[in-house]
Amino acid sequence: METATVISTEKLTKRFGNFTAVNEITFDVHQGEIFGFLGANGAGKTTAMRMLCGLSNPTSGKATIAGFDVFRQTEKIKKNIGYMSQKFSLYEDLTILENIRFYGGIYGMDRKTIKTKSIELVEQLGLKEEASTLVRSLPLGWKQKLAFSVAIFHEPKIVFLDEPTGGVDPVTRRQFWDLIYSAAERGITVFVTTHYMDEAEYCNRISMMVDGYIKALDSPANLKRQFGAANMDEVFYQLARGAKRGE
Repeated sequence: METATVISTEKLTKRFGNFTAVNEITFDVHQGEIFGFLGANGAGKTTAMRMLCGLSNPTSGKATIAGFDVFRQTEKIKKNIGYMSQKFSLYEDLTILENIRFYGGIYGMDRKTIKTKSIELVEQLGLKEEASTLVRSLPLGWKQKLAFSVAIFHEPKIVFLDEPTGGVDPVTRRQFWDLIYSAAERGITVFVTTHYMDEAEYCNRISMMVDGYIKALDSPANLKRQFGAANMDEVFYQLARGAKRGE
């Protein structure tokens, strides 16, 4: 069955003076898809993601996010997406419940819905007894699970995850991906950047950026076949070894 296109870009470009950070990238992402956005440091991933989130104006090209134009409707984009970075978006000096309710308010949810859903969420996460605990005292893995849950608390059409599992152990990373699968099954599109190539295997499709260009875009299985690679690490190496940019 055909699914709706929730991210569409056509020759999307971002220049800083004479430097072209993102060079005419074109791709579509569909509803409920887990889309991996990969590339070495300096490839242009973060700059591209900032444009898609309505945080940075493109230099040229076209893009719509959840049906809204990246040039003219950035505020509507922000209300229809969720976002989580490796650095978290939680307030350390607020409790778990206070964080959830605070972000519910920011996303424009009404108080009754926030109250009901926040109680449901702490129960789902198994944090009912810790609901009044300050976020700063939580283990890193729990902070990340909570940050992700808060990012999709308002049931956005798309959630952008920027290196969401950095610094946690493999077991916790796998549990985090269970949350991602659950969100995708509910129709939320997941757009994720990661440095862990084993996580790339969990995505429905992957794009590989090199020096501002998308050099490959397909399912993990097709990419491995195309590059004669045993795993995504080998695919990444073949694509990235000729990169001229890096940090």
